[in-house]
Amino acid sequence: MSWTDERIETLKKLWGSGKTAAEIAEELGDVTRNAVIGKANRLGLSSKSTPAAAKPKKKVIPAHRACQWPIGHPGEDNFHFCGDEAVPSKPYCLKHCNMAYQNKDNS
Repeated sequence: MSWTDERIETLKKLWGSGKTAAEIAEELGDVTRNAVIGKANRLGLSSKSTPAAAKPKKKVIPAHRACQWPIGHPGEDNFHFCGDEAVPSKPYCLKHCNMAYQNKDNS
């Protein structure tokens, strides 16, 4: 089997239409799938496989640091948490931090 100009044009057309190397080999006849791939590479035809799209980066949303001081009794309908802005690295707002954390000399 030789690669005539006509066969090369057929290869280019079929390759561009998205046919697989095996399908092209079958249509051309008397040529293997690997021969089709090799010729396509030598002709500089683009690869059929496209790289996978990059996963979109997740946006980092800063967590709302809310005071977790309980208001009311957990069994009551109006039970909730304070919700004011918490002191950095503490679970409570300034008011509730003063209630929760006391110096040993002030007790």
